[in-house]
Amino acid sequence: MATPHVRHQLHLHRAKVARLGLVALAALALPLTAQAQRKSQTSAKRGRNGQVKSVTVNNLPGYDDRWLHLGLYVAPNFSRYKIEQAPGYPDQQGVSANSTVSPGFSVGFLGDLRIADYLTLTFTPGVSFLTRRIDYKDFGYAPQTSADPETIETQEVGTTQLDLPVLFKIKSERRRNTRVYIVGGVNPNFTLGSRRTDEQANVIRAGTADVALEYGVGLDLFYPYFKFSPELRFSHGLTNLHQPGATDVYTRSLQSMKSNTVTLYLNIWSGR
Repeated sequence: MATPHVRHQLHLHRAKVARLGLVALAALALPLTAQAQRKSQTSAKRGRNGQVKSVTVNNLPGYDDRWLHLGLYVAPNFSRYKIEQAPGYPDQQGVSANSTVSPGFSVGFLGDLRIADYLTLTFTPGVSFLTRRIDYKDFGYAPQTSADPETIETQEVGTTQLDLPVLFKIKSERRRNTRVYIVGGVNPNFTLGSRRTDEQANVIRAGTADVALEYGVGLDLFYPYFKFSPELRFSHGLTNLHQPGATDVYTRSLQSMKSNTVTLYLNIWSGR
């Protein structure tokens, strides 16, 4: 049985529509950008009397001819669980659960392997520091076992996670010092450790291995000595991370927990 709050469900549908619209817009932009006029390596802007006012130079010429590029990234992220409550909750048991979005942070390395003119295989191993919260509400709750708490509290699952994304990147034609691209692939990830600060707020547990589908859109900005690529990526876990068997009310109330994460990658690529 899905989470019963209708307003919460509508919010999820709006988020899905927004994500699909963003990716569709990026997909439309790729062929349009590829048809942009091709100009010389330098372009001079002149005034009325013919005097040169400014000169635009293509940075990092020949960059795309290399077969391998390396870099690093830092990335703020926002994560939550997509949850389903167990049958009988909240009506019969007096407890309702909703997942809330929580901020986190990721760091890692970049590797880009050239496959074709506009296609690369990207590997971005890194470490993510995540905190996912499940907001439990009391609707006439009363303890039923010795493992149940006296009062209901919001639960936190804080993890340090190893990410191993493997992605295909489709790039548009470069126009001067800019280019757009879309990415898509899978991200196997593993929990390296859990962070627990409050025993009563960290009762619930989650699985330690997951595989997520990832997709996103980015922009390459070429500078004289490096390339900067801001990228927005969405991640949807495929594995049910819920661990049944515990007798506490927090675990009993759920039947499914899947990870959802939105990450803003700030990628810095070496120009050499």
